[in-house]
Amino acid sequence: MIEFLHVPLILFLVIVAPVWIISHYVTRWRTAKTLSAEDEKMLAELWELAPRMESRINTLERILDADVPDWRKQI
Repeated sequence: MIEFLHVPLILFLVIVAPVWIISHYVTRWRTAKTLSAEDEKMLAELWELAPRMESRINTLERILDADVPDWRKQI
């Protein structure tokens, strides 16, 4: 009885199992490439905050230019 199981077991291990494993990881890879809803929300928040941060940096640079004219050379 056990001899009859050798051929299907070998076929499963050689053909079905590798295809199954490869398709599983390809599916995981494809889903990992996309952004989740949480990631999209965080990216939108960062996009909205970027102009404010840029404005603050420009203001700080103007203040430093007025108070310490050579501050860029010291960096």
